[in-house]
Amino acid sequence: MLHSHRFLAAILFPALLTPSPTHAQQSNDLAFQRAQHLRHGINTSDWFAQSGDYSVQRLRTFTTADDIRLIHHLGFDHIRISIDADPLLAWQRKQDNGIAFVGELDAIVKLAIQEKLAVIIDIHPQSRFKQSLLQGEEPVQHFAMLWRSLATHFASFDPDYVFFEIMNEPEQPDTYRWQGIQSSIAAQIRSVAPGNTIIACGARWSGLDDLLPLQPLPLPNIIYTFHDYEPFAFTHQGATWTDPAVQPLRDVPYPSTPENVAKNLEQEPTLAGQFFVQQYGLAHWDAHRIDITLSFAERWSQLHHAPVYVGEFGVHRPYADPTMRAQWLRDIRTMMEKHHLGWAMWDYQDNFGAVTKKDGHTTPDPAVIEALGLVTEPSARQ
Repeated sequence: MLHSHRFLAAILFPALLTPSPTHAQQSNDLAFQRAQHLRHGINTSDWFAQSGDYSVQRLRTFTTADDIRLIHHLGFDHIRISIDADPLLAWQRKQDNGIAFVGELDAIVKLAIQEKLAVIIDIHPQSRFKQSLLQGEEPVQHFAMLWRSLATHFASFDPDYVFFEIMNEPEQPDTYRWQGIQSSIAAQIRSVAPGNTIIACGARWSGLDDLLPLQPLPLPNIIYTFHDYEPFAFTHQGATWTDPAVQPLRDVPYPSTPENVAKNLEQEPTLAGQFFVQQYGLAHWDAHRIDITLSFAERWSQLHHAPVYVGEFGVHRPYADPTMRAQWLRDIRTMMEKHHLGWAMWDYQDNFGAVTKKDGHTTPDPAVIEALGLVTEPSARQ
């Protein structure tokens, strides 16, 4: 058990307890080597997270062993598994449902490694769990102990293929406090799993604007991640769970100009929504703008001698033109590779998916797979 005064010091003054950032940056060659396993991946969402049903039956049927084999066959080199904190807490308390949950997770990680797929263990909690970290020291201690248990459990797996992502989109408004929390959690992981590479992120929503002010953790062998859904008016058109301005949008064009978004202005019932769309048009989003934007991630990587990885990007497909969706995916994928950024598309099979499932058959979307620089063949159909 951590001593409370030491834990508080780790949050507020992490550099006092761990090696200097300069040493960590100079010792980050292993992180760059491991990052080669995270060049082109896919998120397996709504499986071990984002669901109210974590029964063994659903875990085995929503995404299957055949899906893992298909992911490998399509040419992806890793999966990012989003994992809810609640069943992990049940596992930590040795409750039957938690033990069964982690047993299924173990089986998938083992299968992925057999298929030569790296695996990111991404703690992907609900917002209420993230908000609890704002309530003082005790919730942070509990989170640290959860990660200590999980890292201990997976430390025996091949560290070349198993990565630990501290938290998805932490929603922490205090960048300095998150910096301390994350440094302390990383130190706990490293103390029990010294061989594994850790993935860290900026505060709030893990955007590029959260990464750029981030100071590297005072530990070696760290990869830094951000998510890229810009331009939001295009990538999240019709989404109901986020910014109200995107909810009424349909058939938003990409690339954008002030002229081609005129029809979308009429879809917005408020001035704020119309302003949001107009700004998208005026921004002239295209491959060149993506190129310039992602160049800042590469510059951060060079400045801090640390690999940077795009853990999420994608387009909400129900209301997006398929050709334009594929063009955006191709543009951002090409520019990520230009700027030496590994990536994982969001997601495998849901509303941002690379495949569709119907009547027991899984069919890759050829336009998406091609846009990602991968190859789909008849044998990739199930």
